[in-house]
Amino acid sequence: MSWRRLRTLIVREIRATLRDPFTLFVLVFVPLGSLLAFGFVVSTEIEGIQLGVFDGSRSELSRRIVAELVTHPAFEGRSYVRRDELSSALINGDIGAGIVIPAGFERARGRAQDGGEPAQIQLLYDGAESVLAANAEGFLRGIAGAVLREHGSENADIVRIERPTALAPAPAEAGAGVASSVRVLFNPTLDGRPYMVAGTFGFVLSFLTTLITAVSIVNERIGGTFEQLQLTPATSLEIVLGKLLPLGAVFSFDVLVMMLAAWWVLDAWPAGSALLFWSISSFYVVTSLAMGLIFSATSATAAEAVQKTVLFSIPLVQLSGFVYPIRNMPEPVQWISMILPATHFINVSRSIYLRGEGVAELWPQMLLIVAFGIALVVLARRTLESRS
Repeated sequence: MSWRRLRTLIVREIRATLRDPFTLFVLVFVPLGSLLAFGFVVSTEIEGIQLGVFDGSRSELSRRIVAELVTHPAFEGRSYVRRDELSSALINGDIGAGIVIPAGFERARGRAQDGGEPAQIQLLYDGAESVLAANAEGFLRGIAGAVLREHGSENADIVRIERPTALAPAPAEAGAGVASSVRVLFNPTLDGRPYMVAGTFGFVLSFLTTLITAVSIVNERIGGTFEQLQLTPATSLEIVLGKLLPLGAVFSFDVLVMMLAAWWVLDAWPAGSALLFWSISSFYVVTSLAMGLIFSATSATAAEAVQKTVLFSIPLVQLSGFVYPIRNMPEPVQWISMILPATHFINVSRSIYLRGEGVAELWPQMLLIVAFGIALVVLARRTLESRS
């Protein structure tokens, strides 16, 4: 490999990119816009959920629990004088969650202190929006449990969850509950934005880099400039690197801009090393660009390259852990997800952003990302050679 020829190819690619304002705009601002859109729109953070409240006890402790809930930014309280009214409001979609403190709450609490069955608080929520419902349940459990513990009622930290399809009124002291203790690690505020931001890096750097590379190379092939490039003394490896390195530098700069934007706008900054995250992301960009080169080399038109990229994005979203936790998938599907480079990058990204992990904990995943990157670059080189 000649470093002189490689430098010439890199300079050529940089000049071609700078001559096209639209391509430059897409390279810089589309990833940034995608990050902000996902951070705001797809965030699992809950805010302003309509919370129905039925306080049949009206004791000092029950009023304290209700006050803590309705003053939290996650909820907007609505009081109901009868439990069936709250159930109807939840079924009709007027509220997204509800809390029921039965009339015999204080008496049951007294019996619990004497060794009887613990007092019961019921939480109800709209399970149609499962992600928000799960987060709302976490907030309700945590806030109500904290108030109960402050009043020395650990045994009364009892919550029974009812689904909206089974909202029949329950007796004030029905059933034996299960004592629970809520403790949140790594993200004590249950803020959903860092989780989504960390995952969005994986989606943006996988989908957009692949799409932009695939389309740009196909357009060069249609215009004949790519064939002219193949007629030069440059080797296939030099051509591949001449394409990957300039675009990789641009997207590496994008990663830095996205990190700063996520910090300033979304208040999301890595709990671990920002330099480590940027370094891993910059290398992963090369992996995605190599995938774009493969799509480009096997496509006759830009439309075909776009179709292949879109089809590639479907398993990327469904199986990489970007939206759905991999551990909840069937075991065969989990094995399939392991062959996606995005799966490992998203895991590393969230480990750095949320858990503050470093090289000592992440080196197996980092080695896999490096292996995927080398394999895809080699495959891209051979694909270009076979098409020349």
